[in-house]
Amino acid sequence: MATVRPFRAFRPAPSLAAVVASPPYDVISTAEARKLAEGNPASFLHVSRPEIDLPEGTDEHDDAVYATGAKNLAKLIADGALSQDPEPHLYLYAQTMGEHRQIGVVGCAAVSEYLAGTIKKHEKTRADKEDDRTRHIDELAAHDEPVFLTYRNDGAIDALVRASTEAPPIYDFTTKDGVGHRFWVLGRDATRALEERFEGVPCLYVADGHHRSAAAARVHQKSRGDGREHDVFLAVVFPHDQMKIMPYNRVVRDLEGRTPDQILARLSQVMRVEPCPDGLAATPPAPRTFGAYLAGRWYLLRAPALDPERARDPVASLDCSIVQDLLLGPIFDVTDPRRDKHVDFVGGIRGFGELERRVDAGAFTLGLHLYPTQIEELFAVSDAGLLMPPKSTWFEPKLRSGLFVHAF
Repeated sequence: MATVRPFRAFRPAPSLAAVVASPPYDVISTAEARKLAEGNPASFLHVSRPEIDLPEGTDEHDDAVYATGAKNLAKLIADGALSQDPEPHLYLYAQTMGEHRQIGVVGCAAVSEYLAGTIKKHEKTRADKEDDRTRHIDELAAHDEPVFLTYRNDGAIDALVRASTEAPPIYDFTTKDGVGHRFWVLGRDATRALEERFEGVPCLYVADGHHRSAAAARVHQKSRGDGREHDVFLAVVFPHDQMKIMPYNRVVRDLEGRTPDQILARLSQVMRVEPCPDGLAATPPAPRTFGAYLAGRWYLLRAPALDPERARDPVASLDCSIVQDLLLGPIFDVTDPRRDKHVDFVGGIRGFGELERRVDAGAFTLGLHLYPTQIEELFAVSDAGLLMPPKSTWFEPKLRSGLFVHAF
């Protein structure tokens, strides 16, 4: 059984939706947030990235940052940029990026189901990031950014969603990155029908937002008995067949000072190396193939067939595991990809150009373009109670923040 509970959202008026909406806190830097919010006091970045309203150089974890976030949320409400719906609803949030379209149900998921494992995770969280999100949520007394959940698609839910999107949306705008955003407030009957149908969904999966969901659970456990509604967390729930997963690529620095020919020779010992025609990037055509950018040229790497033991292991058989186990670890001495400073991760939305830029600038030696993790692989890892390696999935388009807030 999956709980998707209606709630009374704080949200902007239609005329302000595009002004308030902002990228999620963890995909932009403080400097980028300052630039995006400049001259826009209604930007939700004042809540999700409150350090932008403090002197440059302020530690992101300073007490003043969390207090400023709470003050800024209260100001958006006081100024009328956000107002609360008088009745609880479920909502629909649709995004269009090129030919891709996804429509999710906005509601509250149950902390108890997260703790019991019927909301399944696939990523190991970092204690420092959990601490940060826990403090942020607790100071706000609100969930300001949603967790991205998915489930194995259900035809009846699809039909209910289609029927509700026949009405005109409350919000309809396109952000500068070309992504279209549409939003519906569901009536009482549609809300109840969806809530009941989700009760027949056996489990939900965290696609993106592991630290936010873990922090919500910590806030709930810390604050039990205070009468506030923190037994749930804000979520947008999408069917699995609408998920768009892009590769999470790698760049690595060679610490041994080897020449490009020496690195190629070492790569050839573990994978088949095929040079690409000049000027062409190597797009991995299938799992277990990798594009490699070295010294201004692209190569296609083909890994050997999986041995039976690795093939049966849902984690070891992932492409990100193969590249770690065969390339990054033994060749470049990346023993801890979470902490090693000579490896970095590049979201697939940034394309080949970002890998080329980082290598050409001399900051890194080799760029690796991976084949995207598939949603069925995510399910297999989660269902087995296992965890993926760090930076295994990059979901697009990203959910905009500020369109709906769940206050305790």
